[in-house]
Amino acid sequence: SQACLLRLHHRFQALDRNNKGYLSRVDLQQIGALAVNPLGDRIIDSFFPDGNHQLDFPGFVRVLAHFRPVDEEDPGVRDPKQPEPLNSRMNKLRFAFQLYDLDRDGKISRNEMLQVLRLMVGVQVTEEQLESIADRTVQEADEDGDGAVSFLEFTKSLEKMNIEQKMSIRILK
Repeated sequence: SQACLLRLHHRFQALDRNNKGYLSRVDLQQIGALAVNPLGDRIIDSFFPDGNHQLDFPGFVRVLAHFRPVDEEDPGVRDPKQPEPLNSRMNKLRFAFQLYDLDRDGKISRNEMLQVLRLMVGVQVTEEQLESIADRTVQEADEDGDGAVSFLEFTKSLEKMNIEQKMSIRILK
């Protein structure tokens, strides 16, 4: 809605402390929730595709749209000619997948899974335990036996999870 865009623009301007007209990684690191999120750096990276160093307002809105809660009143009937909304289940899953798929090869390797687990649990778990969790996670999701998790396998492994709710933040409420 227009009011929502206006609130987002105010948030964008508040983060743009030097009135540059764009945001940098440093500007986004001011967001407390990202600063304490173990995947905060990866989420910030998603705002800067293709190695860009500046984020304009449309780019800011585009990334945040993935986290918009799904409208419960929405009847679910969508014109197939229209692009899928950025906050749809499938787009939320694509966004989550790219946080794991560091080398952008379309698969999550055991090593990539291990890196994410290290970020998420820190020093609370031994390296051996982390490796065991990574092995088991990849093994359980890897249906074709190639030792990695494809996007399709990723979506299947999360089909019972309420990703629409877990990947929703009410930024402006």
